[in-house]
Amino acid sequence: MSVSTDNRPAVDARPRASLAVAMLGFFVVALDAQIVNVALPAIRNDLGGGLSGLQWVVTGYTLMFSALQLFAGTFSDRAGARRAYGIGMIVFVVASAACASSPSLPVLVGARILQGIGGAMITPASLALIREAHHDAAARGRAIVYWGLGGSVAAAAGPVLGGILTQLDWRLIFFVNLPVGAVALGALSRVAVSPRRPAPFDWAGQISAVVGLAAVTYGIIEGAESGYGSTAIVLMFALAVVSLAVFVIAQTRGQHPMIPLDLFRPRAVSTALIIAVVTMAGFYGLVFVQSLYFQQERGASALETGLLFLPMTALVAILNPWVGRLMTRYGHVAMIAAGQVIMAAGLIGLCLLPADAPVLLVAALMVPVGVGGSFTVPSIISQVMDNFPAERAGTASGVANTARQVGGSLGVAIFGAVLASGGFITGLRASLGATAVVLIVLVTASLALQRRRHTTA
Repeated sequence: MSVSTDNRPAVDARPRASLAVAMLGFFVVALDAQIVNVALPAIRNDLGGGLSGLQWVVTGYTLMFSALQLFAGTFSDRAGARRAYGIGMIVFVVASAACASSPSLPVLVGARILQGIGGAMITPASLALIREAHHDAAARGRAIVYWGLGGSVAAAAGPVLGGILTQLDWRLIFFVNLPVGAVALGALSRVAVSPRRPAPFDWAGQISAVVGLAAVTYGIIEGAESGYGSTAIVLMFALAVVSLAVFVIAQTRGQHPMIPLDLFRPRAVSTALIIAVVTMAGFYGLVFVQSLYFQQERGASALETGLLFLPMTALVAILNPWVGRLMTRYGHVAMIAAGQVIMAAGLIGLCLLPADAPVLLVAALMVPVGVGGSFTVPSIISQVMDNFPAERAGTASGVANTARQVGGSLGVAIFGAVLASGGFITGLRASLGATAVVLIVLVTASLALQRRRHTTA
């Protein structure tokens, strides 16, 4: 299918500007995924709500973020990455202001959903801008690592900044997005116009994806309180199954599918996406439960909780450029497998700690979880994007980030459901231990890819 040139540069001639815009975009959307967790007790004290309400404050954002990644990726390809990024950032900033002004928990959840829509538009467009500006695979890999650095800095700053701002007023954690968004939009004006690939949207596929993910997330979260055998929850899971079937049909038989399923045939792509789901479920689930653990079980303040997260998140940011060099030297697959092992080691250590272990020891054992994630995320994204054609860069980034964010949404939902169904410490240990076991099992799949690569070389 032809690509319109629009009589302007079809490829971004300013790689540095594109990279800066991409990093700012990933920074702001990653910041909002992290900064909220330490403010949850303060939000509950102000607006009310139980554990499920707090879960929706987190998953309302990550759910829409993940459910719309595919749509946003194809929209980026069709409308142009620069235009898609600008629209997404405007929506994100407006939604942030609405979050900060929310008078009730339902309004806050609704504004968080709108934030997720904006964030979903930003992320694949930011990666597409990198793909357009960097034609060499090695240079592109390094740029993706720096893109990941934006998210790592946000992960490092989020809990601490959230703790500081929550000490003043939790609403400030949303107002902080406004100046960052303004700077990003200003920098976007220096990025050249992106190419467009006109094609109709796959509405059946998109609607079924949103409905399916929302139904399964709702079933997991609310089932912990109302019972998984209740009629409403069973119907939600049934709706999720039907939506999945509709989605598959739309992708296999539709004239303009969002993600032609033949793109998943390479085992390097499908395995990487499965690993992305599990690793992000472990990371997001850990951040959610440990924020509650430090404040509810150990009596830490919001600021103290943010500082306890700092060793994990700061080391991730520091190691990010080093990870890029290791990825260039050893390859994507080796880095993915190493990240899984490191993350599993941290989760097992946390699982075995006594309930009254020193909080500094708990914080130290969280470090391998973050470091393992820093090894896997850029490697998985590079692995996926290198297996997609250049003209489908937006779709590729949408697929990769959908897997990551679906994992994050399910992680918070599942970890929270396990906590609600039993004692806090028992549920925490069960969640962390089960995730570690799955990661170790998936290491075998990663190593199989490495052997297959050497065999075919």
